[in-house]
Amino acid sequence: MQRQLTSRAILAGMLIGAVMCLSNIYVFFKTGWSMGVTLTACILAWAVFKGLGAAKVTKEPLGVLENNALTTVASGAGFMTGGGNMAAFGALLMVTTDRPPSIPIIFWFAAIAALGVFAAIPIKRQLIDEEKLPFPTGTATAETLRSIHAGDAGSDVEGGKKARALAWSAGFGAVVAFLRDAKAPWMPFNLPGAIELPVTLAGKALKEWTLSLKTEVVLIAAGALMSFRTGWSLLLGGGLTYVVLAPALLESGAITGTGYKAIVAWTLWPGAAVLVGSGLTTFALDYKSVARSLSGLAAMLPGRKAPAPTADDADECPAWWFPAGFVALGPVVIFLMGWLFHIPFWAGLIAVPLAVLMGFVAARVTGETDVTPTKALGPVTQLLYGVLTPGNLSGNIMSANVTGGIGLHAADLLTTLKTGKLLGASARQQAQAQLFGVVAGAIVVVPAFNLIIPDPSLLGGDTWPAPSCLVWAGVSKAFANGIGALPESARTAVWVGLALGVVLALAERLAPKHLKAFVPSPSGLGIAMVIPGSNAVAMFLGSAMAELMRRRRPELAERLVVPVSSGLIAGESLMGIVVALLVVAGVLTR
Repeated sequence: MQRQLTSRAILAGMLIGAVMCLSNIYVFFKTGWSMGVTLTACILAWAVFKGLGAAKVTKEPLGVLENNALTTVASGAGFMTGGGNMAAFGALLMVTTDRPPSIPIIFWFAAIAALGVFAAIPIKRQLIDEEKLPFPTGTATAETLRSIHAGDAGSDVEGGKKARALAWSAGFGAVVAFLRDAKAPWMPFNLPGAIELPVTLAGKALKEWTLSLKTEVVLIAAGALMSFRTGWSLLLGGGLTYVVLAPALLESGAITGTGYKAIVAWTLWPGAAVLVGSGLTTFALDYKSVARSLSGLAAMLPGRKAPAPTADDADECPAWWFPAGFVALGPVVIFLMGWLFHIPFWAGLIAVPLAVLMGFVAARVTGETDVTPTKALGPVTQLLYGVLTPGNLSGNIMSANVTGGIGLHAADLLTTLKTGKLLGASARQQAQAQLFGVVAGAIVVVPAFNLIIPDPSLLGGDTWPAPSCLVWAGVSKAFANGIGALPESARTAVWVGLALGVVLALAERLAPKHLKAFVPSPSGLGIAMVIPGSNAVAMFLGSAMAELMRRRRPELAERLVVPVSSGLIAGESLMGIVVALLVVAGVLTR
């Protein structure tokens, strides 16, 4: 039998996951997106162990199932930035001056993510074994693992090419970041952060409207990992926001100046409304998935006939893990909700079972569409708590964090379990692997946040746009204090944005297949309204270059787009962390 969750797989997975968590937190506050972990992690793990084997450090090569377990650990850690964790935490610091202590916040994130792991256990048999939902990312990861571990020379060449592409691009990204961000008297020169365009708009330089060519390769790489539809939607949204809308707002007096913060203080509202409207509409259109989730949940209630045992049951997670996990961790989450965020005990009692239900729904939608509906689950929870605990901004935000976190980590484990199912791995060992990753990610993500963003006032600025944080904070304010508290022009923009989000989501679902590529992505349009225009341009360029390669050289694109993009992101983001550490040490200046 092949080895799976070995001690070296746990250790390497935690280290790789921690590195990817650092990378993801950097990318998240730049773009609003959390990048995928599993594909990059399995390639990186393969390359690392190939190198260790060549150096005679390890005797046994890394097997495909061992790499799968390692990748599951890394996924649990790397996705600690997602599911609303960093969006909620950043939003919390934007709306309140109270910064919770780091140690309890680490326990908070770890408990929520672990609850997501336990929530996934009882529905694995239904979604993966019986219904065989595709979980596209899980399937793609299984195919990648097979290709790089096939054992023949051609596969070694293929894996080596992907690994080298990742390494070279990471080095390039790191060099660019160091030459741009490392400030010190001994530095011979620095790359500019942006290249200004010699063009004016409404009598002002384009840079005043946030339009320039940034030298942040992480933005181009993030765009390359998106669909081209999302990329051109970002460009369209950025153009409408900063070329059309912003000058008109300045002329009408709705905003008092140019620059990112002045503009986004208004455009946040229609941008958030587009995201919420499209998210809720997509969620409603998936009513069949919701109904199937509820019926699947009912089938697991006591009194129902249990399925006949099979030969594979030794590799399945025991049924008692689910209730035991919630009995152990539910009170912890409820206690922390009250202590850290002043959420009443009775409201906390509602949040945990609601989050479990949402987690079941999120897992099914992810399995069918590869998209975890956090854009819908978060606002639904915020709306509920806006009614239950009016005026409690921190409670409104962090109760939605419970829903989003449990939903994302349940979906994440089921995605990796799909990979394991296709490879013949042990579900029991993968669940254990995910818990190791959750611990590593929780330990890393809070100190990393404190390091790269020592002053929360940096959030929502040109350096750290934090678009998802702006959206979460805006939605919380609207639901907790009432939309009526907004200026009249912003209220109008909210209703227009909601309507646009609904229309785009309907068009996305109902348009003929040959026309769907021409329907703007509501996610792209909405995010474009809360990031600098230069970010939208850079991400569009990345998506356009990747799309061009896919159309003209599809085999080359399959081999290089993910490794090169992941390498650029890892190189620049990790060098950004190194520069921050050197600033703290006094070697560099800001």
